[in-house]
Amino acid sequence: MITTIFFDLDDTLLWDKKSIQQAFQKTCELAKVKYDINENTLEEVVRLEARNLYEGYHTYDFTQMIGINPFEGLWGTFDDEQDMFREMYNIVPNYRKEAWTNGLAALGINDPSFGEQLAEQFIKEREQNPFLYEETFSVLKKLKKDYQLLLLTNGAPSLQQRKLTITPELREYFEYIVISGDFGKGKPDPSIFEHALELSNVSKEQALMVGDNLMTDILGSNRAGIKNVWINREDKIAEEVTPTYEINHLEELFTLLDNLNK
Repeated sequence: MITTIFFDLDDTLLWDKKSIQQAFQKTCELAKVKYDINENTLEEVVRLEARNLYEGYHTYDFTQMIGINPFEGLWGTFDDEQDMFREMYNIVPNYRKEAWTNGLAALGINDPSFGEQLAEQFIKEREQNPFLYEETFSVLKKLKKDYQLLLLTNGAPSLQQRKLTITPELREYFEYIVISGDFGKGKPDPSIFEHALELSNVSKEQALMVGDNLMTDILGSNRAGIKNVWINREDKIAEEVTPTYEINHLEELFTLLDNLNK
C-alpha cells in the first residue's frame, strides 16, 4: 500500500529548464541590441563557457555530490552555512562575470563591463520567470487528500528555498522538504532516501519516488529499494537505469496509484 509520495522539484514540478532558457533568451537580447549578435549563438557559447569554468573550480566535486548545475551557479547566492557553500559564495560573482565576458569574447567582443551587466541581468530574468508545469498544482491538490507528500530535491538550500519563495503556493502541499545541501549528500546516494523514509515514518514499501532524472531520482530510489516513477516528458530512452514505472504526464499518477493500491 502506497501512503507517501516523494517528489523531485526541478523539471518534475518546476519547469527549471524553461526558466533558465527564458532567462538566457531575455538576457541575450540585450547583447543583440547593443552589438547585433545572434542571441541563440551567444546563449550557446555562454553555456559552454559556464560549464568549462564550473568544472575547473575546486568546488566542482562538491557540487556534483549535492547536485548543483552550472546554470544554477549563474543565479544562486549560496549564502549557506556549510564551508563549501561559503567557498562557492566567494567564487560565483567572478564566475558569472567570466562566463558572460568569455562568451562575448568568443564572438569577437571585448567588453568586460557589459559581461558583468549581462551576468546581473540573467539573475533578474531567472527570478522573474519561474515556470511550473500546467498540471503541477491540480495533481498535488488531488494527491494531498489521500497521500503524505514529501519534496526531495538536490541543490543548495538557499537556492532551492529561493525557488520555493518565488513559487510560494508549492510549499503548502508538502509535509516535509528535504534538500541535499542541508542533508550533506544528494540523490542518487541512498542515504538521503532513507532519511526521507525516517522523516515520513514509513517503510520503503509504502513510499513512491516521482522524478524526471534517471541518474538521480530513479537510480537513487532503486538503490534504496523504493519503487519509483520516471516522468519522461521528452520521450527519452532509459538505457543505463530502469525505472519501476514510466509516465509522460503527472496526471497518469492517479491510474498508477489506483492499480498499486488495489
